[in-house]
Amino acid sequence: MALIPILIGLSIFILLASVFIVKQQTAAIIERFGKFHSIRQSGLQFKIPVFDRIAGKLSLKIQQLDVIIETKTLDDVFVKLKVSVQYKVIRDKVYDAFYMLDYPHDQITSYVFDVVRAEVPKMKLDDVFVKKDDIAIAVKSELNDAMIEYGYDIIKTLVTDIDPDGQVKEAMNRINASEREKIAAQFEGDAQRILIVERAKAEAESKRLQGQGIADQRREIARGLEESVEVLNKVGINSQEASALIVVTQHYDTLQSIGQETNSNLILLPNSPQAGSQMLNDMVASFTASNQIGEAMKNMKKKDE
Repeated sequence: MALIPILIGLSIFILLASVFIVKQQTAAIIERFGKFHSIRQSGLQFKIPVFDRIAGKLSLKIQQLDVIIETKTLDDVFVKLKVSVQYKVIRDKVYDAFYMLDYPHDQITSYVFDVVRAEVPKMKLDDVFVKKDDIAIAVKSELNDAMIEYGYDIIKTLVTDIDPDGQVKEAMNRINASEREKIAAQFEGDAQRILIVERAKAEAESKRLQGQGIADQRREIARGLEESVEVLNKVGINSQEASALIVVTQHYDTLQSIGQETNSNLILLPNSPQAGSQMLNDMVASFTASNQIGEAMKNMKKKDE
């Protein structure tokens, strides 16, 4: 009777030692007496206690390895690149992935170093930024050819960071800032030039309208004077007397207008009644002399011809 509990306990122990669970997207390698026996996929699995053991497990998920490489460009600039390699174990080659490589991460890192240090020294720093996808493609191609026989599939490689030397970055920022300041100065110059041109156009238009206004004003003044002379002629005042009367009237109107302005500068004008007549005579004499000069110049031109 005492053996029954022992047998039951031993049976439970053997059962528990025989059963194991493999998680999803995982492969378990079973060895029997130290020799490879089988590969078990996800789910409830069985093995022979003592004879069989789980040598290891491999994840079948996509994994990522980040590799940082420092190298030199064609223009002698040291730069650090961060290359991210996404890879996974091929389900049908779990045996190769487990037994052929002890440290797959080190193997992948070595290939990444080899490819990057072969490609980047052929490029200038600016080209490294522009052609980083070409570097990633070259790394992926080299890794695929090398790792496929070891049971690893390279899904994608990415150049996720390019970090030049600090002084180089500062110089690049200064160049960029200078270029932007140059462009800003050009835009400001264009804006100033446009502003000057538009201001000149506005001023020219203002002068044109001002001249037109003065011309219209003088035309209306002349029309008013003409009408005034006609009215005075109707009451028996001849043209010369009418002109003298108009000049005298405008003379006193001017004096009255100046006197009404409290902040006007001091202006001295003749204010006697004879002043209007004298001004009219001076104007007539001036017009007569001008006409005589014009006639003399015409006669001289005729003689020269």
